[in-house]
Amino acid sequence: MDLGAGLRRALKKLTGAALVDERVVRETVKEIQRVLIMGDVNVSLVSELSKRIEKRALDEKALRGVGGREHVVKVVYEELAAMLGEKHEPKIAKQKIMLLGLFGSGKTTTAGKLAHFFKKKGLSVGVICCDVARPAAYEQLQQVAERAGARFYGKKGETDASRIAREALAQAKEDVLILDSAGRSAFDDELNSELKKINDEFRADEKLLVINADIGQVAKRQAEEFNNAVGLTGVIITKMDGSGKGGGALSAVAASGTKVAFIGVGEKQDDLELFDAKKFVGRLLGFPDLEALMEKVKEAGAGVQVDEKALMEEKLTIKTFYEQLKAAKKMGPLKGIFQMLGAPDIPKEMVEQSEDKLKAYEVIINSMTPAERDDASLLKKSRSRMERIARGSGRKPEEVRDLLSQFEKVQKMMTQFKRNRGFRRQMEKMMKGGFPGMPGGGMPGAPGAGS
Repeated sequence: MDLGAGLRRALKKLTGAALVDERVVRETVKEIQRVLIMGDVNVSLVSELSKRIEKRALDEKALRGVGGREHVVKVVYEELAAMLGEKHEPKIAKQKIMLLGLFGSGKTTTAGKLAHFFKKKGLSVGVICCDVARPAAYEQLQQVAERAGARFYGKKGETDASRIAREALAQAKEDVLILDSAGRSAFDDELNSELKKINDEFRADEKLLVINADIGQVAKRQAEEFNNAVGLTGVIITKMDGSGKGGGALSAVAASGTKVAFIGVGEKQDDLELFDAKKFVGRLLGFPDLEALMEKVKEAGAGVQVDEKALMEEKLTIKTFYEQLKAAKKMGPLKGIFQMLGAPDIPKEMVEQSEDKLKAYEVIINSMTPAERDDASLLKKSRSRMERIARGSGRKPEEVRDLLSQFEKVQKMMTQFKRNRGFRRQMEKMMKGGFPGMPGGGMPGAPGAGS
């Protein structure tokens, strides 16, 4: 189950209620409980969180100018963010980073993503292979380092990982050194001993445990074991894009007293995000993160512009819909882009469009008249128009109908989005600290920021 979709459904009880009374609050809290437990969040944590939300929602006096619905959503937002931890701010300077983790956690891929992250910040990077246990680890990390543009250090056939670390340190001149250590199928005495030897030799500034989101609340035990061995400075959680247990892993790490540093949200080198609990929860609840969107636009380069107003305007046309879809596609997975726009519930089949399908859509749209691009209802009323467009574009009539169907689904979702706009705008203002007595530092980058 998608954690964000579940939480947004739970909060619909508030937005649809004529009066937010004790009954509505309790029903909402009960639904949030169910969603979190299905997301593999520890039952005790869920129980404690539920009690805090219910008590604050019912007992705390809402800030001046804040309605009952907004007050409850504010409490849910703050308590979820508090449960998941703090914002991570990495040091963009010369440093040594040691990656730790069990088999299957994604350490090698993450080493490449981290190298790419620091390279983008203008630092030189070296990657050291100290995984002497896993077959092909040397070759895999070497390939990953090359793709990231980092220098590779290692010694094939060497069984003493601490010696590899020592010799690499003697040669390396790069600003950032990332050491990939060996894993095991489970934490044991042999791994504990090996990691301590590497740690004594390498003397890392950052010791980051890499874990797979699929392990859920087991993450707490792993974080504690590795922390006892070498003293962790943070955790990187991979596969957050496809795991139903991501919430469990995040909350478990926070409960262990360790900070989540990064989250992996895909397979590409750019799919590594700094963890910020407030932004993360904001996206789950459906609030825009335009700060992150602008960063994506900047990274994508010239000629890319995603216009939030065009997507959310009163009349969404096929033309504006396609132009913004095409622009967003250049910046990575569409699901993440629409989440940043505050529209996380875009139809699944729409966000998974392939490049080939987008090209087909473009040919079809180019075969439409200006009036048809501006008013999709003209097509719905006329079979002959759709057949003419199919002939003109060299596509099948069902492909034209598919485009129209996708557009109508998005249009319906946007209509629902706009109906709730007043509530959302007030929440966004409140998250930024726009109400009297509300401390700043809430949701950054919401619409109207800086205006």
